[in-house]
Amino acid sequence: MKSVPRVLMAGLAAALLGSATGSDAGVAAAPQAALERRPNIVFILIDDLGWADVGCFGSKYYETPNIDRLAAEGMRFTDAYAACAVCSPTRASIMTGKYPARLHLTDWIPGEGNAPSHRLHIPEWRQFLPLEEITIARTLKSAGYVSAAIGKWHLGGPAYYPERHGFDLNVGGGSLGSPPSYFWPYGAPNHAVPGLKAGGQAGEYLTDRLTAEAEKFIEQNKDQPFFLYFAHYAVHIPLQAKSAVLEKYKAKPPVGGQKNPVYAAMVESMDQSVGRIDRKLQTLGIAGRTVIVFMSDNGGYWPHATSNAPLRAGKGYPYEGGTREPLIIKWPGSAQPGATCSLPVCSIDFFPTLLEIAGVRPPVAVDGLSLVPLLQQTGSLGREALYWHYPHYWSGGMIRPFGAVRAGPWKLIEFYEDQRVELYHLTEDLGETRNLAQNQRAKAAELRGLLHRWRNSVGAQMPTPNPNYHPRQPSSKRESSFAQASWLRMAEE
Repeated sequence: MKSVPRVLMAGLAAALLGSATGSDAGVAAAPQAALERRPNIVFILIDDLGWADVGCFGSKYYETPNIDRLAAEGMRFTDAYAACAVCSPTRASIMTGKYPARLHLTDWIPGEGNAPSHRLHIPEWRQFLPLEEITIARTLKSAGYVSAAIGKWHLGGPAYYPERHGFDLNVGGGSLGSPPSYFWPYGAPNHAVPGLKAGGQAGEYLTDRLTAEAEKFIEQNKDQPFFLYFAHYAVHIPLQAKSAVLEKYKAKPPVGGQKNPVYAAMVESMDQSVGRIDRKLQTLGIAGRTVIVFMSDNGGYWPHATSNAPLRAGKGYPYEGGTREPLIIKWPGSAQPGATCSLPVCSIDFFPTLLEIAGVRPPVAVDGLSLVPLLQQTGSLGREALYWHYPHYWSGGMIRPFGAVRAGPWKLIEFYEDQRVELYHLTEDLGETRNLAQNQRAKAAELRGLLHRWRNSVGAQMPTPNPNYHPRQPSSKRESSFAQASWLRMAEE
């Protein structure tokens, strides 16, 4: 399996760091009394962090004391999902509360495109988040919030940058998800830094610099309600770590298939960033009125960076390792510290949840449901199922178009090339090792029907037969066997 496709662009330079005024500057502010009651919101999104990559979700190799403390002070969701197994669609779902299939934004931007070796032709999908979509930043802005997008955006080029979607400040949200090339990681450690704002140093670690920018935004806006969308570039490849932290993990024995010291050091640096944000809130005396959300955009990059065991596979795949994420929500005074929720939730749920916490009515209908009843332990969600739709090829064709549905403990995956289905009972088989589609035909038919009706309801774009299809070696069967064998090896370690 080759490395993750990555668009690297020259000339990002100073345009990626700096402020921009949003397009909604004329919206009337809410009354001061109402503003004083509204909580601050800090949303920390990690790139490619696996479900089992933090201590409070089971890792014995990576060290994440700050995230573990956040879980002890908030609610931990064991069955939380990204709306897609790759990044851009999940990010769009967070911003809008809508399924990627409804948005027609169903792959990482710009995706891999078509190839003669692909049996199917991918649809004409959107490679940007349309400006007509109502985002959480724009909605909170109308309620008197000031907002910042710090870090990775990956929802379109300059015409669709965060400031065009309601954010007052955009720091580091560059084109097509590529980080500033003059930072380390993702650039030469001591490269010159043209146009870097005052206070920057050549070769500084990107995770640290973005954290400093986030701390600055919090401090500057401590006296008014704010929304900070802090989307790290870490722990995405290329894997680069601070040498002092790296040496510690080089001396640490692998545990449970997790064994990459460079990735481990990156995870620790990311965890330190979470600690810095929490300490800044505490120091300013606003932690008690600040909600913190911690989440990843898709599964861990398996098998090259991490092991997602006991989950199967990883980023891009339809299995649990591709979409199940470590989710923590800290809501002081409302969510019971140390509580755990095992109901399935999804990234589409953040839009209605955060608006309800802020006391703001959603201006549009969304696919997500508010998690407030779960956070306050006053009720359930009453949701029938969660859905996924990925009409694309990824990782050189190793990952093929699919759809999936989870209803209760049951999960069905449908592969679009040959309409083959797999059925798993996640309570009894978290690792998705036993395909029950033949033994539970009625259940498979039921879930398949749910999936098809949902696709029709959201106007999902389907792939079509590729008129230029030309099979290649290794065959898809052999590729599938390789992926299965790789997963089994990782699970056994």
